[in-house]
Amino acid sequence: MLGSESGRDDALRFSSQSPGSPAAPRRQSKESSLTDLFSDSVPSSVVMIQWLSHRFYGATCGQWQLERQAAALWKINCVTFPHPDVMPEQQLLKPSEWSYCDYFWADKKDSQGNNTVSGFEILLQKQLKGKQMQKEMAEFVRERIKIEEEYAKNLSKLSQNSLAAQEEGTLGEAWAQLKKSLADEAEVHLKFSSKLQSEVEKPLLNFRENFKKDMKKCDHHIADLRKHLASRYTAVEKARKALTERQKDLEMKTQQLEVKLSNKTEEEIKKARRKSTQAGDDLMRCVDLYNQAQSKWFEEMVTTTLELERLEVERVEMIRQHLCQYTQLRHETDMFNQSTVELVDQLLRKVDPAKDRELWVKEHKTGDIRPVDMEI
Repeated sequence: MLGSESGRDDALRFSSQSPGSPAAPRRQSKESSLTDLFSDSVPSSVVMIQWLSHRFYGATCGQWQLERQAAALWKINCVTFPHPDVMPEQQLLKPSEWSYCDYFWADKKDSQGNNTVSGFEILLQKQLKGKQMQKEMAEFVRERIKIEEEYAKNLSKLSQNSLAAQEEGTLGEAWAQLKKSLADEAEVHLKFSSKLQSEVEKPLLNFRENFKKDMKKCDHHIADLRKHLASRYTAVEKARKALTERQKDLEMKTQQLEVKLSNKTEEEIKKARRKSTQAGDDLMRCVDLYNQAQSKWFEEMVTTTLELERLEVERVEMIRQHLCQYTQLRHETDMFNQSTVELVDQLLRKVDPAKDRELWVKEHKTGDIRPVDMEI
């Protein structure tokens, strides 16, 4: 893990290199060795200078090594990252899957370049945009339903039109059936619009009704963890500054001892060393608390981003399923529409001008005796 591993490394570095912050047994050993030195015949002030010089040389080297190791880490918006030029490349958590949990750890500038947006916020915006797209798709289907309803209404009205109602014979039958087919087609489109509403539009509207509220809770949870991490980071920087000041104070007093040897200066050095030790311990504690906070944020980020990923897959699959339902209903509508004109096709194939003429003549004939020539 990003947070826990670097946290443990930092804790080890501080515990081994911070001036005045070794473990208690080691400190007791140094105190006893110093006492033994003072018991020798060599003047105590000289021994103190030699011992402190050795101690400061080690502290300076340790701090230089700490700074060199710290250069392998980046602190960006209170989050610790490995420096790409120093640290080896990390293994993805879910290789080859382009998973959310692998690609949204850093922050980035917004489209205007003024504010910083977290990777999690970008994922959240994606989720909310998906919800909006889902809503707009439902609105699109609603418009389609309105068109179908209006179309069915106009077809039904047209089927009752009396135009060409006096057509006779086989052609008249075909024409009457064609008008009736419009009423049948209107019924088909009404059923299509009703199914669109119940099987496509309504599911799109009702899918995750409380989604925005759930996303808001999720956003607050991650934001709170990030704020807590930022507060821990501030505490670390404050403790680091305090340690630096204590080290400078101890170094200054040591230099004063080299110039002016006195028991008072030795006591001040001991006091400064105790404060430096305490500052080192405080820094270690702050770093440990920071790493704990970062580990918690890291774990919640992985869990939450994977959940957002699952929700997005679920949303896409849901929409795909209902759009497939739309096309299925459309195919069925075409099939039913085709059935409404099949009888019309059959009657049109039976249209026979000769038959129509026969029927019409039989009904309207005035006589079949033809005129003859007049005789004188």
